[in-house]
Amino acid sequence: MTPAVVVTGSLATDHLMVYPGRFTEQLIADQLDRVSLSFLADTLEVRRGGVAANIAVGLARLGVRAAVAGAAGQDFAEYGAWLRDHGVDTSAVRVSRSLHTARFVCTTDADHNQIATFYAGAMAEAREIRLAGLVARAGRPALVVVAPNDPEAMLRHTEECRRLHLPFAADPSQQLARLDRATTRRLVDGARYLFTNAYEAALLKERTGWTEAQVLARTGAWIVTRGADGADITRAGEPPLRVAAVPADDVLDPTGVGDAFRAGFLAATTWDWPDTRAARLGCALAAVVLETVGTQEYVLGPAPLLTRVRDAYGETEARAMEPRLTAL
Repeated sequence: MTPAVVVTGSLATDHLMVYPGRFTEQLIADQLDRVSLSFLADTLEVRRGGVAANIAVGLARLGVRAAVAGAAGQDFAEYGAWLRDHGVDTSAVRVSRSLHTARFVCTTDADHNQIATFYAGAMAEAREIRLAGLVARAGRPALVVVAPNDPEAMLRHTEECRRLHLPFAADPSQQLARLDRATTRRLVDGARYLFTNAYEAALLKERTGWTEAQVLARTGAWIVTRGADGADITRAGEPPLRVAAVPADDVLDPTGVGDAFRAGFLAATTWDWPDTRAARLGCALAAVVLETVGTQEYVLGPAPLLTRVRDAYGETEARAMEPRLTAL
């Protein structure tokens, strides 16, 4: 069956720890050139993760056919089976013969600040994946997401989308810091959707050397997530749209919240929903993940999701989403 969305990007295992204090209390202003700190964590959660898998799982839970295209290690068998059991096509995953699946190790403090380390591992082999093979086997998807991954893989996937005339979403996110000007421009140019958070939006302009207007002239829509302040959607020649966040009742773990927003937004685009409604669904799914430890462990039911939408955006919006969401 043809996937509606193919998500390229990282596959990883997340090691999530919680430090009950504040990182800032341990930092000495005149000693920042010689930092050697150790934080005693209260809890450890080992969870499935990786940007591509997080987004694909979110899409599948919303009833959208999704495939993940990334590289993993020989330790991926159990994770791969779990993804397939949850509706994600893994036929385009490359399994390394020598490297481990990537690891994300993250500690969150009492203020929800995070210190994280990412080990790429098998992700380096993602550059060997060819989207043409997946298209030949399963058909042309409606959209390809180029999410954080091995930089060479991101570039190759973007160029392949152009060559195959596949619409794509650019989501350079965490990799922006290591990309040069030419590469960043090539990843962004021609994207149907561009995703960043507020900090990454400023960094993207610095990396590309383009103004906001120049970025918008090269993309269909630029979606900027702003945490508790919601999200902005901007298109060339149109006023920006600001969508308020859905409040979370009990904030447990911010990891993967941006991926959840992307899943909700992209699912809505496959249903031809307008930008504002798509962003509202993204914000609702983000709130669900924010209240869950781990990026894929959340339970998604139509009634609670619609209640969040109704409380945040009103009865009219909830009724507009209801036909799709009640099918979950």
